[in-house]
Amino acid sequence: DMQDMEFTIERGKLFMLQTRNGKRTAQAALKIAVDLVHEGMLTKEEAILKVEPKQLDSLLHPNFEAKALKDAKPIAKGLPASPGAATGKIYFTADDAAKAFGNGEKQIILVRLETSPEDIEGMHVSQGILTARGGMTSHAAVVARGMGRCCVAGCGDVKISEENKTFTDKAGKVYKEGDWFSLDGSTGNVYSGQLPTTAPEMTGDFGTFMSWADELRTLKVRTNADTPADAAQAYQFGAEGIGLCRTEHMFFDSDRIKSMREMIVARTEVQRRKALGKLLPMQREDFEGLFREMKDFPVTIRYLDPPLHEFLPQDDEEIQALAKEMDMTFEDLKALVVSLHEFNPMLGHRGCRLAVSYPEIAEMQTRAVIEAAINVNKKGMNVTPEIMIPLVGDVKEFKYVKDIVVKTADEVIKKAGVKLEYKVGTMIEIPRAAITADEIAAEADFFSFGTNDLTQMAFGFSRDDAGRFLEDYYEKKIYEFDPFAKLDQSGVGRLVQMAADLGRKVRPDIKLGICGEHGGDPASVEFCHKAGLNYVSCSPFRVPIARLAAAQAAVKAK
Repeated sequence: DMQDMEFTIERGKLFMLQTRNGKRTAQAALKIAVDLVHEGMLTKEEAILKVEPKQLDSLLHPNFEAKALKDAKPIAKGLPASPGAATGKIYFTADDAAKAFGNGEKQIILVRLETSPEDIEGMHVSQGILTARGGMTSHAAVVARGMGRCCVAGCGDVKISEENKTFTDKAGKVYKEGDWFSLDGSTGNVYSGQLPTTAPEMTGDFGTFMSWADELRTLKVRTNADTPADAAQAYQFGAEGIGLCRTEHMFFDSDRIKSMREMIVARTEVQRRKALGKLLPMQREDFEGLFREMKDFPVTIRYLDPPLHEFLPQDDEEIQALAKEMDMTFEDLKALVVSLHEFNPMLGHRGCRLAVSYPEIAEMQTRAVIEAAINVNKKGMNVTPEIMIPLVGDVKEFKYVKDIVVKTADEVIKKAGVKLEYKVGTMIEIPRAAITADEIAAEADFFSFGTNDLTQMAFGFSRDDAGRFLEDYYEKKIYEFDPFAKLDQSGVGRLVQMAADLGRKVRPDIKLGICGEHGGDPASVEFCHKAGLNYVSCSPFRVPIARLAAAQAAVKAK
């Protein structure tokens, strides 16, 4: 390997003091590894181990210029939720960010207490996202990683006033809308002012090196993608399918949210079905786009997961505007919003529980998936859709929803006069599901481990709030790492291994994958290889990292 050497010459004699592997940039690491193989000094297996997977981040995202970064002093620090560097003017609402972009502003930082699905448009036009709350698997973190945007989350030592549109750092200095900020998503540092950035570079060595990784790995790498654009980006980075499509993200577009809200405020099943009928062609079109971008690779579509209150406004002014749009009184809509409020929505009326209460939602989504697959297959593709039922804790829950899916799917296929294979599986994200995985495997075609929620429920942590106190745990040596960023192998990992073993006993050919954010963490990928999973799934910009980590796991296991 390339070495840093220290030496001295005394009285004409050379003395070697020490030598160590030299530090290098990602570009240099790739070039050295590729050159040493071409020169016959390393095998491909040895070369693969010479590059740290996380180093690849610098090839995929912009970074700050080294000199400028060295001279800059951070004004705040949060969690490094999504890598890269961003400089821009700060805006405190998604609407303001979108308006600024529409007025020609191209460098935007969205600053929020926390983001919600309604902020998608503002996040999309921003180069960076900063939140005061939330952890490594918060909405802001997950969406930013999927978009390839820089994000600093859980920046709790500052005060953000969305009402006054101000940001106050811990020294008491106040920043206002339009001021310049710079975010380092790789370290979590926040800087005032503009720091110059350097564009990412991918050389020919990258393609050569990654082709070796693909030759050596046995673990497949899929992506978490909700839009055709995300899917296309992931495919370009080497994704071999979609391991998680979050269908709820599709409902927040401006042309769809109204129909979604009509479904939620409906008082009867007939009214709900009418609203769902408006959403059906939109969902079908989305799925066709995903199937096309993935070129016959498998696509796993998770049915509606979040609680319904997330689709409705919460403050009175927005409720008033929506009531007028929905032809309702303010009082009636306000009462509905209050009735949907839950003390702990992450453990509330969501996931498969929505389909149990409102089977027509699962019917509509099944119709959209199957019709989309039939449509693209008629044009020469060979798609086998994978339908995933979320938040299952009991086999009877799964069986109830699966029966709805199968009945609807078979009716659509029969009516179309075609043959179409499809699979119905579940996410293992509740500890009880892991413990009773043998019972669930009797009905499920595949398991996908949702390690974000599985970690949350195994630890009893709120993944959006844990960042507030986990620093104390690191400082006092209780925990060595954030369990939402790196899989806790001795606890959560044991649940994964248990469920995998139980599932295989009942169904030896069951397909096993992981679709939590751990799917892009190298140490977690190595665990998945050892556990015998078939694939990992991660956000598009982490696909190359997972590919390399999977190859290294295979080499180490030999």
